[in-house]
Amino acid sequence: MEAIACWIQRLEQFARFTGHTVSWLSLALVLLAMLIVLLRYAFDFGSIGLQEAVMYLHGALFMLGLSYTLSRDEHVRVDIFYQRFSPSRRGMVDFFGTLFLLLPTCLLMLLLSWDYVIASWWRLEGSADPGGLPLVFVLKTLLLIAPVLLVIQGTAEALRAWLRWQRPDLDAAATARAEDIQ
Repeated sequence: MEAIACWIQRLEQFARFTGHTVSWLSLALVLLAMLIVLLRYAFDFGSIGLQEAVMYLHGALFMLGLSYTLSRDEHVRVDIFYQRFSPSRRGMVDFFGTLFLLLPTCLLMLLLSWDYVIASWWRLEGSADPGGLPLVFVLKTLLLIAPVLLVIQGTAEALRAWLRWQRPDLDAAATARAEDIQ
């Protein structure tokens, strides 16, 4: 059981590192949006490239932050019965939910996005707008990175849920989230 708890902690540390690193994109997003407003209203200057950069940052922040959000248990959960379940039953629901909903969805996203992203890289796809950024292929790559990050965090979630389900007597610290420990 200690080996599983160790793996959970390592996977969670990766999600935490990714989340903290990606969170800096929100600062860049705000500063860039402020620059766009300043340039537009103070200097009567607009730039399609800057506008697209805001969209790229927003997309990257969202897609790369998914696994961190899952690691913090901040994702949307429709909770009708779950809150009344015992820890063991919650573990079972989380385990099967991760195994049969999250992971297959991530794998399907990878499968369906692969050719789309490869075709974009093959053409080095850029913006259709004049003055836009020539990096659409990089943005589309997030369609492959996000599910990989979710699979990594989903593995930690499934292991934690399995421990809670199979060993409800196990010390809570062994199944706690890495963020909660520190």
